[in-house]
Amino acid sequence: MRPGFASTCFQKIFFFKTFLKNNYPRSLVSNPSYTILVAEDDSRTRKALAHSLEAAGYKVIIAIDGQEALDQFQATEKIDLVVLDVMMPRLDGFQVCQILRETSDIPIIMATVLGNSADRIVGLEMGATDYIVKPFSTQELIARIRSILRRTLPHRTDNLVATAPPRQQVLIVGPLRLDPSTHRAYRKDHPLQLTEIEFRLLELLASKPGHLFSRGDILAALWGYDASSAADTKTVDVHISRLRIKLNDNTSDPEFISTIRGRGYMFLVQR
Repeated sequence: MRPGFASTCFQKIFFFKTFLKNNYPRSLVSNPSYTILVAEDDSRTRKALAHSLEAAGYKVIIAIDGQEALDQFQATEKIDLVVLDVMMPRLDGFQVCQILRETSDIPIIMATVLGNSADRIVGLEMGATDYIVKPFSTQELIARIRSILRRTLPHRTDNLVATAPPRQQVLIVGPLRLDPSTHRAYRKDHPLQLTEIEFRLLELLASKPGHLFSRGDILAALWGYDASSAADTKTVDVHISRLRIKLNDNTSDPEFISTIRGRGYMFLVQR
């Protein structure tokens, strides 16, 4: 090893962390009580993500492949969000997402390759909450993480002391009953097995029967960002499709959700 090499490396790492801490917008500096599991097989990408997320205030758990991601998830008491690379050894991101969805509604962000729309659609159909296209900036990823956590964990605050959420009124629309305080939905007293994002999507639409929601409206309300491409709006379409299946809603003769071609979606007035 060259003389002073270790010292130089230490100085560079310290400078990198200091740079991140001082140059991230305050809105991106987050509560350190949130824990993020990052599954990425590329060592350089994995280390860069870990450094950036830690600098933004998160606790980070890393996994180098899909199987380790599952092992870490099962072994860790509290994980708030998972970032999954699609192409990983042993188990790929799709398989990990599918297995996690069997027992958990934890938010999942899939990292997919630029231009591969098939990966994005498959990931969403497997139950991913959102996707981000490689190469991406760490600031974009952190902004999406913050947006998702703010909406899926409303009882958590930006302070270290959590406060109890206010009791929210149960929403009853036709045969559907939605309880925002527990994030549970029922159809004629039969529970619907919805993920967190599916519940919030149904709640948004059902809160305004007869109102037209554009895909951009839904993206902004549920994911916290504007559509920058047709691929972004596909996120909404896939989640609508999954929700319809769980509602047993016929697209040709819908009872609940109607597609307004070229404009968006509407929850039908119940009679």
